[in-house]
Amino acid sequence: LGTASSSPIIPPMTPPNPRRDPHSTVLAGDISNTTTSTTDDDDDDILRQSPDSPNPLLSPPIPIPDPYGWMRDESRSPSGESYRHLLAENEYTSRRTRHLTGLRETVNKELLGRLKETDYTVPAKHKSYSYYRRTMEGKSYVMHCRAGAVVADRVVVPSWDGSASTPVFDDEDMYLDENDEAEGHDYFATEDVSVSPGENMLAYGVDTSGDEIYELVVKNMTTGEVVLEFDELELDGSVVWGVNDAEIYTVEVDDAQRPYRVWRLMLGDDGYSKEMIFEDRDELFEVGISKTSDERYLLIGSESMETSEYWYLPLDAAQESKSELKCVTKRRKKVLYDVDHYHGQFLIVTNVDDSQEMRLMVTNMTDDNWVDVTTPNGDIIFHDDNNTDLLVESVTPFRSHIVLSGRENGLPRLWIMTLDKHIATSFVPLEFNETAYDVDLGPNHEYNSSSVLISYSSLTTPREYIDVSFQDVRQRTVRKRTEVPGYDPSLYESDRVTVLSRDNKTEIPVSMVYRRATMDQHRTTGRAIPTLLTGYGAYGDPEEDEFDSSVLPLLDRGMLYVIAHVRGGGEKGRQWYEEPNGGKYLCKKNTFFDFVDVAQWLVHKRKVTSESVLACEGRSAGGLLISASLNLDPELFKAAVLGVPFTDVLCTMVDSTIPLTTGEWEEWGNPNEAKYFEYMRSYSPMNNVRGDKRYPSILITGGLNDPRVQYWEPAKYAATLRHEQHEGSGDVLLKIDLTSGHFSASDRYKYLKELSFDYAFLLGELGLDPSLQEELKGNGQS
Repeated sequence: LGTASSSPIIPPMTPPNPRRDPHSTVLAGDISNTTTSTTDDDDDDILRQSPDSPNPLLSPPIPIPDPYGWMRDESRSPSGESYRHLLAENEYTSRRTRHLTGLRETVNKELLGRLKETDYTVPAKHKSYSYYRRTMEGKSYVMHCRAGAVVADRVVVPSWDGSASTPVFDDEDMYLDENDEAEGHDYFATEDVSVSPGENMLAYGVDTSGDEIYELVVKNMTTGEVVLEFDELELDGSVVWGVNDAEIYTVEVDDAQRPYRVWRLMLGDDGYSKEMIFEDRDELFEVGISKTSDERYLLIGSESMETSEYWYLPLDAAQESKSELKCVTKRRKKVLYDVDHYHGQFLIVTNVDDSQEMRLMVTNMTDDNWVDVTTPNGDIIFHDDNNTDLLVESVTPFRSHIVLSGRENGLPRLWIMTLDKHIATSFVPLEFNETAYDVDLGPNHEYNSSSVLISYSSLTTPREYIDVSFQDVRQRTVRKRTEVPGYDPSLYESDRVTVLSRDNKTEIPVSMVYRRATMDQHRTTGRAIPTLLTGYGAYGDPEEDEFDSSVLPLLDRGMLYVIAHVRGGGEKGRQWYEEPNGGKYLCKKNTFFDFVDVAQWLVHKRKVTSESVLACEGRSAGGLLISASLNLDPELFKAAVLGVPFTDVLCTMVDSTIPLTTGEWEEWGNPNEAKYFEYMRSYSPMNNVRGDKRYPSILITGGLNDPRVQYWEPAKYAATLRHEQHEGSGDVLLKIDLTSGHFSASDRYKYLKELSFDYAFLLGELGLDPSLQEELKGNGQS
């Protein structure tokens, strides 16, 4: 592996030095009586807190230093100072990493080599067809296909020869080629590609900038004619067909990009008509649409982070003209619920009655009497009082059975249940041989199916799609295995352990994957293994132990890949996320403490790595995790990669005009309120960079059109790091993609090139670049 602790030999270069205004501030709190301000946010009409918040605003308001606030240019004009600064940053990063060009190309070839470029997804039956997507070597985007190859409710296994020139099924119909649609666009993404009830029409959302604002496109699947290109409203990309091939439901976003209105479009020979059928003006709530699993009802959900409300509309042609929206149950503060229809009842997953974890309940559609689902003996299956690790998250009904998704002992779980009113007459878990894995539902579109298609993988097992019989869960048929060229699972191994946090009571799950030879060498020599530690820890979203072929270039260079399942995620249920002991609101710092505790455990207790070869990586809220953890213990790491990182917590969260901010008040807290301001200021990465410690080399990436983490956050953070951190710190590199948004490149080949850039940076900093080793030898540093 060479001398991993050696530093790359790079010609000295001067990074961009953006102007810094030490007097620029943003005000947090009550600005209604403020007559002067150094910012543009002193507008009485700007929402400073939710209308029903019981917490007082800061009064007088407190100024937050924002010396690089000028980087916020919402016009994104190429002639603007901010844009020109981004160009300078990109040029500096390009020059600073020029010595890694060969390594990037090598890593990119390895990533491509592990990808079966010409392939298809598992076919899923719906009505008369099997639906699937194809990819072809050299083509950047997917092709949507269908074929009539079905027997009963099962898809016939195709006898495809594996070539791009032949169809997967003999009667294959390629009804949407995204490669054609993407022509002329630097970015292209579709949303909710949906076939009409009559199977003759196609509707989907299109985003050509990465800003996640969509145009609705409707096509005739027989003729290929574009029937409608609807850009009259700004949409979130949602598409749900109504009772026939002329009725479409979609969702409009407001100026802050919050989904808030549902529209019904009626297609006709002379164009279309539209009708708004639902609107939610509460700025904490986002609106979404779906169908029940039996496709009998349209569901409209309006949800904040902590409160839900669902409405339903019968999709019955006989009642079309007189159907009205009905509410399942009105919103109640801090009551979440999700709903589906099952034989005249609603199945409900909820935390009603202050439940710490979610409960499974049923109710008749004619009343609002929710009843827990129980065993025949009357025992409630999912309830806080059970003192078990069984946690339900979602429910998917079929005609004869119900599939439940949830967690047990920190891992994802599936159960198959039969139900008589509120009594579970059978309740069967799906068991698997590996000790740690990821399992979820696959594409299941047939309500009348006699089996369920599941998706399974682990850190060492590529994803498989398996049909499981409802009558006997031991009857399983692997419908498709993900092929990973050149991959030999016997060369790799994974572990799942727990690490005790600094509170001496919380056990943090930790997953690791590595080549067996790497760990054998470590056990023999005691040599520190170059390690990449990752995490997320927000929104109650778990990081699963799933297979990812893109980490193989790291493992094959002798690295250890580690996932810290920190609090703030949902690995161990809602208590892992919620106050008082989770990673949200006024206990958010638990997330960062957990991550640092895992890193210190790897170095000082497990002694599998060392500070000189330990790197960390996180994206979005995971970027907040990394940047806050660096402030806690910057000298613990050698290198860090932060993708679209949420780092400017205070300046962003006080400003409700920034897209998607108000809803996030129920995740982080609202720093306009005295209750949260000081706590959030104490961890906000932008406001806590330390000058007394050496920081690692840091690569920060972002997207110009990102609506979730605005591009100026990573730009301001890079400038703040350079200005504040210790002079002996590593390099700070900023790379902004000027044609994408939050999710990086839409072109799959460009995406791999971007990933190769990140990996080459890490490998170079950890001394794992072979060309660097030759250079070090030539300079007598080996």
